[in-house]
Amino acid sequence: MSRITRVEVHAFQFDARNLVQAGGGGVGALHYGKGGSTRLSKYAVTISTDNGLRGEYVTHWVGSSAALGSTLMLAPYLIGREAEEREGIYDDLKRQARQFDHMGHGPLDIALWDLAGKKYGASVGELLGGYRKRLPAYASTYHASRGEAGLNSKEAFGDFAMACYEMGYRAFKIHGWNEGNKREEAENVLFVRARVGAGMELMLDPACELRTFADALYVGRACDEAGYFWYEDPFRDSGVSAYAHRKLRQFLKTPILQTEHVRGVEPKADFLIAEGTDLLRVDPEYDMGITGCMKIAHVAEGFGVDCEVHACGPAHRHCMSAMRNSNYYEIALVGPDMPNAVPPVYLCGYSDQLDCVGADGCVGVPDGPGLGVQYDWEFIARNRTALHVFE
Repeated sequence: MSRITRVEVHAFQFDARNLVQAGGGGVGALHYGKGGSTRLSKYAVTISTDNGLRGEYVTHWVGSSAALGSTLMLAPYLIGREAEEREGIYDDLKRQARQFDHMGHGPLDIALWDLAGKKYGASVGELLGGYRKRLPAYASTYHASRGEAGLNSKEAFGDFAMACYEMGYRAFKIHGWNEGNKREEAENVLFVRARVGAGMELMLDPACELRTFADALYVGRACDEAGYFWYEDPFRDSGVSAYAHRKLRQFLKTPILQTEHVRGVEPKADFLIAEGTDLLRVDPEYDMGITGCMKIAHVAEGFGVDCEVHACGPAHRHCMSAMRNSNYYEIALVGPDMPNAVPPVYLCGYSDQLDCVGADGCVGVPDGPGLGVQYDWEFIARNRTALHVFE
């Protein structure tokens, strides 16, 4: 066994080109700004043991100050624990965060899985029993803008969808305008379908933009007409009301995808029991790590429904490799001449940028030990804003 002796949390920043904030902050507020840039914050976790093992993870989507605070709260509880006892650590950290959001738990658990893979000389996917080597991917857009370029119109969305199709993508997800204008959103839904034809799966994620249940119903009926693959987090309950989405399901044919904003296995099971969703959403960063992610995937399988992995990253790929009941890997977020705002920290060629898909529309699963990626620790050190050490 391997006793944890040290945990490090490295906060760092980097600049994302051609991206500017539309107001409100966060990744959801980024849109195209030619020549502009936005300073983004992420953090990296390392876990070291008394026998020389080291697990690593660099956040993609939980790099916020709130998630960082949660990780810093939980990290001291790892000291002295056996690194291989991930189930026990998961259970204890879950209890420690019971009064708070669980967003900072995931990076610690993922780093423990990376450590285990390196100990046994196996990829995380192999440890999970993964068998899917190529994962069908979809292009997931930034939110629409009001500027002179970028995703500023239904025509721009249609053109970008066709460009993605020509790259190999066979699925495409729209994030619309932050204002949540139901008519504008519905027109976009219908226009993009007419533009790409029947050969591409389409999804819509208003990201809780639509103001009312009636607005969500209006846009959902456009999804029905256009044959969309799913309709995700439509309106401003923040995606957490099982009752409201059960009612919405009664009026629509398009499958509803919920629970991105509901944390952990038990609340997601409750959402299914309440018939508030057709598909479950899961994310190893958001849902208490790879350990939590796979519990949720198996709950969904027990109910006979699919479980879609939110966002992208090496941990996400390994989880999906071991999930039968998942359809598409999300390349998020992308747009014309707009980079995915994930940190540029990979020395091994790993990428979640728009051009990472093959001609088959798929991405590969890293097969090296642990997460199977090599991080650029010199880049992280050069751009570090804080280092927190627990011993």
